[in-house]
Amino acid sequence: MTVIPGHGAAVSLYPRLAWYGFRRHATYWAAALAGAFTNTVFGVLRAYVLIALWQARPGLGGYDAADAVTFTFLTQAFIGPMQLFGGGLDLPERIRTGDVALDLVRPASLQLWCLSEDLGRAVYLFVVRGGPPTLVGALLFGIVAPHAPAAFFLSVALGVVVSFAWRYIVALATCWVMDDRGLAVLSMVLTTFFSGLMLPLTIFPGWFGDLSRALPWSAMAQVPADVYLGTADPARALGFQALWAAVLLALGALMTGAARRKVVIQGG
Repeated sequence: MTVIPGHGAAVSLYPRLAWYGFRRHATYWAAALAGAFTNTVFGVLRAYVLIALWQARPGLGGYDAADAVTFTFLTQAFIGPMQLFGGGLDLPERIRTGDVALDLVRPASLQLWCLSEDLGRAVYLFVVRGGPPTLVGALLFGIVAPHAPAAFFLSVALGVVVSFAWRYIVALATCWVMDDRGLAVLSMVLTTFFSGLMLPLTIFPGWFGDLSRALPWSAMAQVPADVYLGTADPARALGFQALWAAVLLALGALMTGAARRKVVIQGG
């Protein structure tokens, strides 16, 4: 894609990149549906586990059993758009091949370029991979209605931005390591646990619970789910997500600048 320098060109470029990201992932609709099926099956299994837990401990974490089931299918729906298992960016491979050198000299922000494509991907997967688990959960178990729909969708969008900002940092770190697989595994472990995907973070007591809810990963799943359920103040939750998005995006921008000045490209 040819990029013409200038403010007007940049304004039109990023929406086009978002549309490209949407169309690119729409090509792999069969893989998306397979992922939706897998997320639905595991959602049903998780729901039965949490139902048993909440029957033994009613009101655990401030949720009732219906809230817990709803939380389960919401977080299953977030796996695709939030990329809770990591990945979703081509940067590590482009760094290994040296193609990132071309990306860094484009007259457009590499970070915004990647973010635009990732937003298009997230919109597609939110519908195709996020819809089926939620629908099946509603049919089989019944789920509660969103407490504040507009705030929920905004929270989901901010969660996607936080997720991208974190994954961008992890991906760009490949410039300074010989093998990014260790970073990818560490990122996956941190994200799946501290996002609330494994268990609601509200059930963790004391300082550990406070810490887990204050970390950026909670903005990807726990916070949007709480906004949906009405167990979190929307303004405070959205401010928390916006703060972490700004911090992580700023860190990613600093790393991008460092990569332009001095970067070790594997293979030459």
